Amino acid sequence: MSAYILRRLLLIIPTLFGIMAINFALIQFVPGGPVQQIISQLEGKGDSLEVIGGSGSDAGIVETSDAGNDNTSKYRGAQGLPPEFIADLERQFGFDKPPLERFFRMMRQYLTFDFGESYFQSKNVMELVLEKIPVSLTLGLWATLISYFVSIPLGIRKAVRDGSKFDIWTSGIIIAANAVPTFLFAIALVVLFAGGSFWQVFPLRGLTSANFDELSLWGQITDYLWHIVLPVASLSLG
Repeated sequence: MSAYILRRLLLIIPTLFGIMAINFALIQFVPGGPVQQIISQLEGKGDSLEVIGGSGSDAGIVETSDAGNDNTSKYRGAQGLPPEFIADLERQFGFDKPPLERFFRMMRQYLTFDFGESYFQSKNVMELVLEKIPVSLTLGLWATLISYFVSIPLGIRKAVRDGSKFDIWTSGIIIAANAVPTFLFAIALVVLFAGGSFWQVFPLRGLTSANFDELSLWGQITDYLWHIVLPVASLSLG
């Protein structure tokens, strides 16, 4: 038993390495990276994905001109931008290094919990993660507890009444629920109970209300539970 557990734990290392390698390849080599995003913003073309999907003269590698010399840029939408500026952007984001060197540099940063800064919020990624951990923990904890409180008694009763009508229709409900994606179930809950189109029963966002600090202890408890009903329901039943 201990040898089996040890083997399973050791398998985590190559599994994580493979996931990180695939993730690196997708981020580094597919169109729409940070350099292309900045180029698109400077050129006033909005999202770089629109530039990538262009046709005619915008498709493929474009030719840029700098001081009368023809220069080829691998970034679509880079017309009129000096090659030195493009090279400086590549250095800023580490694209001037070979892919293998960039990969091991990324792994070293991850091992030291150095996730860099968010391109969209200009904040340290670790700070953003720490900000969201309380919400993730509370939702995950409640979803896990509810799932076990429902599944264990249900499983016992289904085993005791094997083959009965109760066993058949509960199995049908479970199969149908497993077939529905969690995000689709969450959208349905929002549409039905969060003012999407029908009833405004539960709040649409936030873990607590704006006046949470002014409420009594019982009011804070009920306010907190009121806010987590929909997300916990979507995680538990979806």
